[in-house]
Amino acid sequence: MTEEPQRTAPYREPRQARSAATLARVLRAAEEIASTAGLDEMTITGVAERAGVSVGTIYRRFEDKEQLITALTERMLERREEYVAEQLREAEPSLSGVMDAYAHALLQSFADSSSLFPQLLRVRGSSAVDRGARTITAIHRHLIEAATPYAHQIRRSDPDKALDTAARAVLGACFHNSVRPDPATGEAAHRYADELSDMAIAYLRTPDRRHTARA
Repeated sequence: MTEEPQRTAPYREPRQARSAATLARVLRAAEEIASTAGLDEMTITGVAERAGVSVGTIYRRFEDKEQLITALTERMLERREEYVAEQLREAEPSLSGVMDAYAHALLQSFADSSSLFPQLLRVRGSSAVDRGARTITAIHRHLIEAATPYAHQIRRSDPDKALDTAARAVLGACFHNSVRPDPATGEAAHRYADELSDMAIAYLRTPDRRHTARA
């Protein structure tokens, strides 16, 4: 895998703890407004009021609303990468434990601010898609690292490819759930994650047709 090129920060990163706390408050306010009212209704003035800071404070960090949206996208995706990685680190030490943690973490991650993700993709176009692709790559890498110690439990003829297929299937199902008009939530979401995990484990532990034919 080639090393990812260094990217220029889309806004001025804080260097002091106080500035970092202010930035976090601003981005949290922006996410709350965008999630409830939509990106079109989100304004610099509204974000400043919600965050309890001056408009000038925001403009010292961001040149315009577009740059604020860029930062919001970055932070939301970073937070989701960290959440999935943390859940995989705490997973039960087995293949089923890892897949279970992966399915539940992804479903929860996509459920948070689910209405906001499609808006970000529409507004930011290819740049948002590219950033989302990097997040998917990172999440996929976390899963592979967590599942590798239990690869011997996979009965497919190509364990690496099978794990990749299972990861993609669970990821796709979780994303699809987040953009449905009637997504599974609460206890239904928990059951759905269980079913996705069971499906992935059943696939990984079932010899494929070519393997069975040779046997």
